[in-house]
Amino acid sequence: MDADIVLDDKNLLTMKLLHYFITEKNYNPIILQGVENEIWLENLDEDCKVVRIVSNYIHNNEQFDFDVFKTKRIVKKIKKKTFSFNINVMSIFLDMGDNVTEELNGDPKLMCINVKDENDIKKNDLIKKVFPDLSSKMKYNEKGFELFAKITGDINEHNRKDASRIEQLFKSKVPYVTYFLLAINIIMFIVPAILGASDSIVLIGCVHGPSIRNGQYYRLITGTFLHGSIWHLFFNCYALSIIGSQIEGFMGKIKYIIIYFFSALMGSLLSMTFGGSGASIGASGAIFGLMGALVYFGYYYRVYLGNILKSQIIPLILFNLVLGFVLTGVDNFAHIGGLFGGLLMARSLGVKDKSTAFEKGNGWIMTLIFTAFMIYIAFIYSA
Repeated sequence: MDADIVLDDKNLLTMKLLHYFITEKNYNPIILQGVENEIWLENLDEDCKVVRIVSNYIHNNEQFDFDVFKTKRIVKKIKKKTFSFNINVMSIFLDMGDNVTEELNGDPKLMCINVKDENDIKKNDLIKKVFPDLSSKMKYNEKGFELFAKITGDINEHNRKDASRIEQLFKSKVPYVTYFLLAINIIMFIVPAILGASDSIVLIGCVHGPSIRNGQYYRLITGTFLHGSIWHLFFNCYALSIIGSQIEGFMGKIKYIIIYFFSALMGSLLSMTFGGSGASIGASGAIFGLMGALVYFGYYYRVYLGNILKSQIIPLILFNLVLGFVLTGVDNFAHIGGLFGGLLMARSLGVKDKSTAFEKGNGWIMTLIFTAFMIYIAFIYSA
């Protein structure tokens, strides 16, 4: 059976590298059209976001220069697709000729490594700096067919688990919390309307700066569940049903509730800061916060949502903000406060399997500073 598996040194080295980058470092293959004899892998959570394993023979400087040119062109496309600003690339060349005399690492964003065997990996300072455990992870007890079976089996199992995790994350879920929030908004509009008390409820519960500063703090939240007309209610409920169900599925119910109410609170604080003695009502501040959280989540999963972020979510946010400044009767300050509140709280709570403790810690520090600032300008500066 060993005779059926033909593994020369280059193929064996390729498989070991793939095993390390996929199973140990969670890199995923990138499907590229027209690219032969090279494997592209990406992990946007790593400092080195793209790794290339190049088995094509690079004969001279001209071929090497063309390879660098081609790599930079492909990386530009990856940046656009993944909504990334900077991408560091490591190209590992397994068959580079002695006629290549150019400096391999002229571009700090494009690290080029000439590797002919595992000893080159052990000796290369750049590899030891970026992937210090690579050499030790390439040692196996198995040989021949057993090694082939182990490597392919581990890669397939890793890919299966990763695909299952992504499927679980993005599959449709019943948005019970969103239904509950929608019900509150609808009840708070319909019941007072039936009782003929709509104006009284709005007067008692709206976001009104002078009343809140006099101790009626409940208005910071109650005002976000009140609406001035059936169309006002309809548009906010429609947006909440679409965006809220997504955030509830992506972030989880507890994080969703925290993001929603924190965004509503931040929107109300900024609204009362610039609203003077006027009144404000509506759930749009909280909804903008959910859109901010969706942008933050989408950044971490930009391999899957990058195009949607650029073509739909961010343009929708910008369009509504511009529309809020153009039209009269729109409380755009509540939108802005809610948007930043949702972004910061999403960073503080983190994205499962993506956010680090350091990132979440920074998020909480930024959120506390932002909250203190909002309270100051709402209750002291604008009083």
